[in-house]
Amino acid sequence: MSSLPGLFLSHGAPTIPLTDSPVRAFWRGLKNQFECPKSILSISAHWETDIPSVSLIEKPETIHDFYGFPEQLYEQNYPAPGAPDLARTVASLLSKSGIDCRHVSDRGIDHGTWIPLMEMYPDADIPVTQLSIQAGQDIAHHIAVGRALSSLRNDGVLVLASGGAVHNLSGFHPGSDKVPDWARRFDDWLADTLARGDVDALINYRTEDGAKAHPRDEHLLPLGVAMGAGGDGAKGRALHRGFMDGALSTAAYAFG
Repeated sequence: MSSLPGLFLSHGAPTIPLTDSPVRAFWRGLKNQFECPKSILSISAHWETDIPSVSLIEKPETIHDFYGFPEQLYEQNYPAPGAPDLARTVASLLSKSGIDCRHVSDRGIDHGTWIPLMEMYPDADIPVTQLSIQAGQDIAHHIAVGRALSSLRNDGVLVLASGGAVHNLSGFHPGSDKVPDWARRFDDWLADTLARGDVDALINYRTEDGAKAHPRDEHLLPLGVAMGAGGDGAKGRALHRGFMDGALSTAAYAFG
């Protein structure tokens, strides 16, 4: 089996599965761009812990961690099996790299994971587990986490980082196609930075546009894991670019 990429997806709004759109079509076609993974490690912006934590749960529940959206979204279920063996491997690899990691047995999969996976692998037959992010740490920490896990890509594991290239909910306007200038500038800057593999620039992204694009870091931190998982010197290949609902970027990148 050929090596899988470290993959970063901007998961946009939870409504993507309800309406045909360019990003939904892109997600549905992703499975044709690389081999089918044996299992999936998802790093979602919606699970924050003080130290890396990985889920041992065998039957993860579908967590509906959003509010104010159409009722049918709360009826969705993604019954993929868990991946406890992968979770133990993740913890071991992190430990060998000097990064503490704890096991948890009560964490399901949040919408940062199941919303894109429902479109990518609708049969829900690929085992999946989640690894948390650390909002108190910077992108450099998350790149180190990804590098510690880079060997998983050679073992049929898809390292799927789910967040947002631009994520400022003050710019979230459902149905709007008007993209603020600051959002477009940062999205373009990020694409160029990743294409060059400029780790230092990414770590120091909080310029005026960067701070506006990310009032908090949590939706960009998974990107660090994907970049690290691509290996030393990995550059980000843009797989998809776009916006939805105003300032929500739908950009996606592959590393390695």
